[in-house]
Amino acid sequence: MRRAALAAAAVTLLTASQAPVRGGAQGGGDQATALAAPGGIGTPGIAAPGGLPALGPLLPGQSDGAYHTELPPLAAVTGPLAPPAAALVRAESGIPATVLAAYRAAEESVRRSDPGCRLPWHLLAAIGKVESGHARGGAVAADGTTRGRILGPVLNGNGFAVIADTDHGAYDGHPQYDRAVGPMQFIPSTWARWGADGNGDGRADPDNVFDAALAAGRYLCAGDRDLALPAGLDRAVLSYNHSTAYLRTVRHWLAFYRTGAHGVPDGSGTIPHSPGAGGTTPATRPTDPDI
Repeated sequence: MRRAALAAAAVTLLTASQAPVRGGAQGGGDQATALAAPGGIGTPGIAAPGGLPALGPLLPGQSDGAYHTELPPLAAVTGPLAPPAAALVRAESGIPATVLAAYRAAEESVRRSDPGCRLPWHLLAAIGKVESGHARGGAVAADGTTRGRILGPVLNGNGFAVIADTDHGAYDGHPQYDRAVGPMQFIPSTWARWGADGNGDGRADPDNVFDAALAAGRYLCAGDRDLALPAGLDRAVLSYNHSTAYLRTVRHWLAFYRTGAHGVPDGSGTIPHSPGAGGTTPATRPTDPDI
């Protein structure tokens, strides 16, 4: 997983139209039982060994969230980029300032509490990009709270898994079924276990990017994972969503951000066009090829 920067002899731009056609829905791999995850597919409830996230059953063809399928541009290392390609790389490597600060703060906090995990902020950025487009291009207040709710599909069995309400609608606003919530797309029952206060205001809010990034970092570091090892990194990403297509997408963004990333003003980040929680096109059914 620790790959060299995404490079090619010639510049190749990978856009959403060239990404695997999934309709933006998260899939469950080819397994009927998967790991429970913030934006993943397992239903929490059965304790897993070693303090890892709970396991739960999921039938093939079910999903409990939506993620964005855009891939980053490949950056050539053989020479200067043509102006259109350079502009695309520049735009896609920009992360809204408050969101970027949240990823970096989460890395620092986890480094203090769990130094053996070796969590890179670039991984949080990759997941944040795929889950919500960095909170819809950085539509956040100064304290990191999203401007408007970022909600995944209602998990009522209509194309997605059935997950009955676990929070009385407190986080997701739905009194009958759960929905993934916030910039890192936590299911309420998973947030109840992993929620964190990343901005020091005394509360854990899944709609706050500082809180959500810290919770995601701790979740990825569950057990004895070492994210500097390829196997540990793969295991962590698959715990977020047990789909090889999801893993590949996150890997691409991780490698891309490791080649360079910079802050841009909040609200000016690139907004995904593929269906998902952080865009304007809703996901209506899971179409992940891994299902």
